[in-house]
Amino acid sequence: MYILLSILTKLIVYYSYALIIYILMSWFPGARDTSIGRFFEKICEPYLEPFRRIIPPFGMIDFSPIVAFLVLRLASGGLRQLYYWFL
Repeated sequence: MYILLSILTKLIVYYSYALIIYILMSWFPGARDTSIGRFFEKICEPYLEPFRRIIPPFGMIDFSPIVAFLVLRLASGGLRQLYYWFL
């Protein structure tokens, strides 16, 4: 059980890094049109889409990735608590 929780926590951390990279790519014109940009789009957009439906953008600023990132951090903290609970 410890190994599974550890792997899930690390996957969440790596996915958080992927989200950060994908979000930062929006600052550079044409970055999402590259093959790396399309790769990050394939893995990040399915997770971000439900948040975008719930939280509309305010003008030119989209706050949904921030909420999605916070949900990932809460999930990581929950898994960490489960890990310590099983010790």
